[in-house]
Amino acid sequence: MTLAAIELACRAATVALLLVLAASLFSGFRNVVAGRLAIAFAFGSAAHAASYSIGAPVQTSAWHAPLIALSTGNVVVFWLFTRALFDDEFCLRWRHGAVWALVAAFSFVNCLWIAPGGNLRLAVIATNLISLGFIALAVVQTIASWPADLVERRRRVRVFIVAAAAVYGGLNALLQVFVGGSGGGDIANTFNAAVLAIVVAAIACAMMRVDGADLFPVAAEPAPAIAPRQPAAVEDAADRKLIDALMRLMADERIYRQESITIGVLAGRLKIPEYRLRRLINQRLGYRNFNAFLNNHRIEEAKAALADPAQAEVPVITIAMDAGFQSLGPFNRAFKAITGVTPTEYRRLKANAA
Repeated sequence: MTLAAIELACRAATVALLLVLAASLFSGFRNVVAGRLAIAFAFGSAAHAASYSIGAPVQTSAWHAPLIALSTGNVVVFWLFTRALFDDEFCLRWRHGAVWALVAAFSFVNCLWIAPGGNLRLAVIATNLISLGFIALAVVQTIASWPADLVERRRRVRVFIVAAAAVYGGLNALLQVFVGGSGGGDIANTFNAAVLAIVVAAIACAMMRVDGADLFPVAAEPAPAIAPRQPAAVEDAADRKLIDALMRLMADERIYRQESITIGVLAGRLKIPEYRLRRLINQRLGYRNFNAFLNNHRIEEAKAALADPAQAEVPVITIAMDAGFQSLGPFNRAFKAITGVTPTEYRRLKANAA
């Protein structure tokens, strides 16, 4: 079998696998933001598998240019996918679509006008520097958000998916920067197609090994009530004792007010391994994210302050900062997500009811 035949077989297998994966995601998770982005990422990756080559040709055909544009724009989808994957409350905005359209349009213009105009090297470097930038954003998002994720199985799978895609995309972008325009040869393109097929197969296999609802929750988790309680599911005496100790730290010491509080710090205060505290908050108290757990306590304190007539003149931002928030924007969003109204509206409603 020739190198060209092997390359074609790898490309075809990759496209087929990605389309099957997209169909499966559409069937179960098309109404979830992360699911829709995963579908878009699968289609963009299929365009990449069909169009990508090491070393760009000077002249690009009319049918090839749209595929390359979709492939380049897919790094924006990848970045958005990682954001949605690690934040159950992430929402798509029109500006996200605008960023994708700008990147795809720039790539399209590169293919049809800039590169053929004698600026092939510049076009290749510019396009791949954009790709590296969005891949870097995705990696930073993964690193920043991963510690707060409380669902063990999706923590492992998410990191694997992001790492595999980022490593492949990053290495290929770097390779294009250094050899773009010089032609990669049959061996390089065959190797690239084979590696992409392996990466996609590994990601698909990893996704099959975890409950889809862990990766793509059907709905954002409701904020569990934090009134003093003993969860009915807690049967183990050790867990009950730990939950009591945790709630004392929250209610008595208000540890959630600390600026640098992390799940590791909290586990240290309770003198237990971090993984055990993560499992406790997730499986016993019903939270999927550590920040949601902290914010629920912060909002409860803020609600009490806003409803207190003695604090009617205290600015909302002061109440937010006292409760542990670092700025007004995140406080307003978290407060409305939990109560359905803004802090100012909540204060007014409580004043009218008094």
